[in-house]
Amino acid sequence: MQTQPSTIDPDEVAKFEAMAAEWWDPNGKFKPLHMLNPCRLDYITAQIAAEFGRDLSDDAPFSGLKLLDIGCGGGLLSEPMARLGATVVGADAAERNLPVARLHAEQSGLEIDYRHTTAEDIAASCERFDVVLNMEVVEHVADPQAYLNACSALLKRGGVMICSTINRNPKSYMMAIFGAEVVMRWLPKGTHEWNKFITPDELFGLIEKAELTPVDRKGFVFNPVLWKWSLSDRDLSVNYVTTSTKPA
Repeated sequence: MQTQPSTIDPDEVAKFEAMAAEWWDPNGKFKPLHMLNPCRLDYITAQIAAEFGRDLSDDAPFSGLKLLDIGCGGGLLSEPMARLGATVVGADAAERNLPVARLHAEQSGLEIDYRHTTAEDIAASCERFDVVLNMEVVEHVADPQAYLNACSALLKRGGVMICSTINRNPKSYMMAIFGAEVVMRWLPKGTHEWNKFITPDELFGLIEKAELTPVDRKGFVFNPVLWKWSLSDRDLSVNYVTTSTKPA
């Protein structure tokens, strides 16, 4: 099979490969994701359950669903999805992330199919999924529209894509770059590029051009007093998340 043109940005991949060993350290370079993860999981699980009519109180509510976690990193989302019963494929362009993810899954007694590959190459193989998790990836690719087109191709009819990213405005620069990278030093300098951030309206436009139907969007809001994240229906000014469906 011929390799498909890739939207991967090699410089972005190199950034995350350099941090690979720290994925499961809650106080390391991925501390912001560990802090955000409970909030992300609340949103993801609620959206999947609603779209597929699943009861989250069941032992394995996502049983029978095939899920792709694009940009899986060390498996912070892949593992909870596997615990909920989904058949999980974790894909990442940063090869050094995958041994970390595989080892942690093995230690956790979970079967997850981790692959060093791209969305485009999986789509070209005609493999299709009920759910595509596309979390904090689109702001790191070279061509967001081509990337989202590949994500759309990966979905079965009636499938669901959940996509999160960072808004582009002065507040997002102060919070996501100056605050997180310079003041708090949660992330290495240069992890994000402000001009690659995408506004919610821009993302909805890209999603619609990829022939998906946006059905929801919410903000992830950090409270510095309570030191925790929460979901917001109104505040999408920095981090936000969307759900889209593929017409049946």
